[in-house]
Amino acid sequence: MKTHKIAVMGGDGTGPEVTVEAVKVLKVAAAKFNFKLDMTDFDFGGERYKRTGETLPDSAIEEFKKFDAILLGAIGHPDVAPGILEKGILLKARFALDQYINLRPVRLFEGVETPLKNKGPADINYCVIRENSGDAYVGMGGVMMKGTPNEIATQTAVYSRFQVDRCLKYAFEYARKYGKKAQGKSDKNTLALCGKTNVLTYLYDIWERAFHEMGKKNYPEVARDYYHVDATCMWMVKNPEWFDVIVTGNLFGDIITDLGAITQGGMGIAAGGNINPEGVSMFEPIGGSAPKYTGKNVINPLAAICAGQMMLETLGEEAAAKKIDAAVRDTVAKKLKSLAAGKMGYGTTEVGDLIATAVAQ
Repeated sequence: MKTHKIAVMGGDGTGPEVTVEAVKVLKVAAAKFNFKLDMTDFDFGGERYKRTGETLPDSAIEEFKKFDAILLGAIGHPDVAPGILEKGILLKARFALDQYINLRPVRLFEGVETPLKNKGPADINYCVIRENSGDAYVGMGGVMMKGTPNEIATQTAVYSRFQVDRCLKYAFEYARKYGKKAQGKSDKNTLALCGKTNVLTYLYDIWERAFHEMGKKNYPEVARDYYHVDATCMWMVKNPEWFDVIVTGNLFGDIITDLGAITQGGMGIAAGGNINPEGVSMFEPIGGSAPKYTGKNVINPLAAICAGQMMLETLGEEAAAKKIDAAVRDTVAKKLKSLAAGKMGYGTTEVGDLIATAVAQ
């Protein structure tokens, strides 16, 4: 029986509540599909920072390297200034563990409302692969003459060919395995590069050249498209059915994935993975800590459960992952009144029970 070592960080606000439900479902799936999950809890987050002044120490990074994956609830505390926890925990973990892929499925489930008129699950069914280690987020830049009328600020977007190539390789492989042809929903798998080659002529030239070189040489069976980022945003609203798999840089990916999340029904169902294909990956719901709902048993745990489902898929437990996906889809379509906190028709723990029961059947 295979054992996966999982680090669990509930984090802040409602993070621990939704993580408990994800763990509940994961344990049922493990029992059903004959593998083990060895889970260890860590208390990194706002409360620990308030007590000790530390966010994520270097010793924790070394400890995380001994695990197969990390399941995260949420980071963000109302008593801690914005940026401290996000940079000190999330970004530190992503960079230190070289989680260079951010994987964000954008899939509308049956029974979920979308703000896009006349669009349904067949139309909103694609995935964004965001490069997660470069761009303007690397911290290159600075400020001079701060607080004066002559203040100057710079923040430099940086990419190496190495970073671009490894992201594109993951994206082509993902499109080949999980694209619409692989799903039986199209006659081809398509990978689209989202960039801004007409203005960011240095930064996205390296992406475009690498994209076509790799595609022609190694993935001729995967069709290739290109979209400027502004056009991507328009078409994600007007024609989401055009997309299959999108690959893009860190900054553009950060923006378009949140747009995608709202079209799939909001943050209550959106999950993401920060992935190192050769190392330790971290999976999380996208919606944040939602502190105003803490302790009320009303928050939607489905995004956390879907994050756990993505974790199992990445760990190779694909049968269990498919079962959780089917359980979520069936529950959303047939039992929940809404995905909004307090309006689901069930409490947080009851939704977890529904999914766990469906997985066990």
